[in-house]
Amino acid sequence: MKSLVIVESPAKAKTINKILGKGFSVKASIGHVRDLPAKELGVDVENDFAPSYVVIPGKEKIIKELRKAAKEADVVYLAPDPDREGEAIAWHIVEELKKARGKSGKADGDKIYRITFNEITEKAVRDALKNAGKVDMNKVDAQQARRILDRLVGYGLSPLLWRKVRRGLSAGRVQSVAVRLIVEREREIEAFEPTEYWSISGLFEGSVPPEFKARLFKYRQKHVINREKNEFLLRDKASAEALVKELKKKSYVLEKIEKKLRKRKPSPPFITSTLQQEASRKLRFTPKKTMVVAQQLYEGIELGEEGSVGLITYMRTDSVRIAKEAQEAARVFIKEKYGKEYLPKTPPSYRKKGQSQDAHEAIRPTYMDRPPESIKSYLTRDQYALYRLIWQRFVASQMAPAEIEQTTFIIVPDGDGAEFRVSGDVIRFKGFMAVYTESSEAAEDNGEGGLLPRLKEGEPLSLKEMSAAQHFTQPPPRYTEASLVKALEEKGIGRPSTYAAILSTIQERKYVKREEGKLRPTELGMLVNDLLVERFPELIDIGFTVKMEDELDRVEEGKLKWVKVVREFYGPFSKDLSEAMDTQERIRPEDEPTDITCESCGLPMVKRWGRHGRFLACTGYPECKNTRPLEEENGKLKPVEETSEKCPQCSSPMVIKQSRYGRFLACTRYPECKGTKPLGTGVSCPLDGGEIIERRSKKGRVFWSCSNWPDCKFASWNKPVAEECPECGSKYMVEKRDRAGKTTVSCPNKDCGYKKVTEAEEAAAAK
Repeated sequence: MKSLVIVESPAKAKTINKILGKGFSVKASIGHVRDLPAKELGVDVENDFAPSYVVIPGKEKIIKELRKAAKEADVVYLAPDPDREGEAIAWHIVEELKKARGKSGKADGDKIYRITFNEITEKAVRDALKNAGKVDMNKVDAQQARRILDRLVGYGLSPLLWRKVRRGLSAGRVQSVAVRLIVEREREIEAFEPTEYWSISGLFEGSVPPEFKARLFKYRQKHVINREKNEFLLRDKASAEALVKELKKKSYVLEKIEKKLRKRKPSPPFITSTLQQEASRKLRFTPKKTMVVAQQLYEGIELGEEGSVGLITYMRTDSVRIAKEAQEAARVFIKEKYGKEYLPKTPPSYRKKGQSQDAHEAIRPTYMDRPPESIKSYLTRDQYALYRLIWQRFVASQMAPAEIEQTTFIIVPDGDGAEFRVSGDVIRFKGFMAVYTESSEAAEDNGEGGLLPRLKEGEPLSLKEMSAAQHFTQPPPRYTEASLVKALEEKGIGRPSTYAAILSTIQERKYVKREEGKLRPTELGMLVNDLLVERFPELIDIGFTVKMEDELDRVEEGKLKWVKVVREFYGPFSKDLSEAMDTQERIRPEDEPTDITCESCGLPMVKRWGRHGRFLACTGYPECKNTRPLEEENGKLKPVEETSEKCPQCSSPMVIKQSRYGRFLACTRYPECKGTKPLGTGVSCPLDGGEIIERRSKKGRVFWSCSNWPDCKFASWNKPVAEECPECGSKYMVEKRDRAGKTTVSCPNKDCGYKKVTEAEEAAAAK
């Protein structure tokens, strides 16, 4: 008997083929095989929203191979990922295989089964084969409803945005809600008015060292700083300094020492959202990158002679549940590695959240006998970093709580009125913290604490110094990718499989940009958001979006028909869309004045909105049609960069300008002279002697290549520097910037290894 197993990816196919061996053929569909057509709606809104699926261009050969393999097999098992997306892939494959019944009839629907597993291990895969079933049409319907809803929104809103804002724009149902969150947060920040307040700290010394700082906590029974109520006792410098002057005159005593032993429990094992958040904070991974690397670990990694091995369980999940076998294996590992005192009496259990579907286990390692260090040589740097994070979080989640003793000194002056406090923590038992501690989105305010001396209650203290410090209340922070994922999860927007796509889409569409790790709406994003909020308030309302997600869950559970969900959505949406098309005028931001003078006619120039965003335009238009690319730095116009280069056409000086294709040299006599040159580095190409110049790739990334390209193929992602290597004599070196932001100059010769920190970095370090 010959069986065919169909999965999505070649890597997954390789791992499963190794497990099943002879008698099984494992093929990959390389993702989806069918979808709605790319250049038309593909949904019959007059006929219960019937979709018209087509084979995805380029997949014809794969389908032909799958049909042939299915004809030759006695049984076909469909094994895409165990979620809605995977169920839809399985159903589309079934529909294509049914067309290949042929004379043998071996690819008949009765011969096709659906199998699912949470981890790619021999036990999980063979158990799935024993419990094979049919494609879950409720899951397929839920995924189909989501796809059709998104297609109706995309095909409806895109023409509106093209007509009212600019061509080439698009909008999505859930992505637009994410943009709205970011825009509203930005407007909160813009409207925020900081409040000045002051704190007072004293440096004290007791009978034994060290000295320690304590902060004024109360004065005359009133809290000096009460952030919860936004109340501050000291609002200006004068009152703070007057109080410092008064407090300096007093003698102080350590009135009370409070000691509290508290237990800190470990965090639960990862689910999709927490994995994305923690990978963002600890590894600087984008959610998209996290999911790509996690997929590789799930599908299988080549471990030398052992072959392809799946290292983690399925990574799209909202459940913190752990299989008993996995818990037992973890307890054995913890006892052997750390000792029995690190084991809780009973395995920890974690409560699921209200909207959790709880369909899969939490994300965990599949094997406890493969710790990260033992297989590091087989993993890429990113794979190792993420696998280690998942491993540590899972092991820690099964360990005993940490025991932390918090000591607080309460210090009072002679007489009445003031109270200083300082706290310090001492870890009495590490527990799970011996393996892992969760990071925090915002740095915690640790006050004036630190290492506290061993003092006794009632002993006098010497005041060494006292000072006041000015502070201002801070606006709410901009979202990071991690905090936005957390917000989406908490508000019930999207599902585990959609978070990464939401974040990458809103940035690719240029509605949001990432600056210094924070998400900021672009002017285009704010423009589109305001239009959608005005004309489609329900569509991008958080409550409405959550309701839609709940309804899709009910479709999956078989409690609601998908056509009803789509129909109830489409009626009001199409009406609003029609009204917006008829009544909404074209939206164009107003021109912003600048202090730049037009070099052609002498009139002022303004920032004007165009199809590619803002640009500089002369106010004398249409008589003067002079325009320039808008170059900004930190929200301010960037000064023109002058050079010593001469124009090849008129010998006038040249300046560095920026276009959408990158930086270049332009004549200062433009528009009379339109001479331009590529931006050179002054470094000769090591292959043919041409000059190495700056270029920009199709994706917008800057690189450097020979001016004689394409005849010369030299290229580098690192900027060449006209400096000879003191070690090996290389005629040039390259400039690099590491993850910490430090700039170094190094030799391009791999056998040399010479490297030095740039002079600018050295000067900054000296300061």
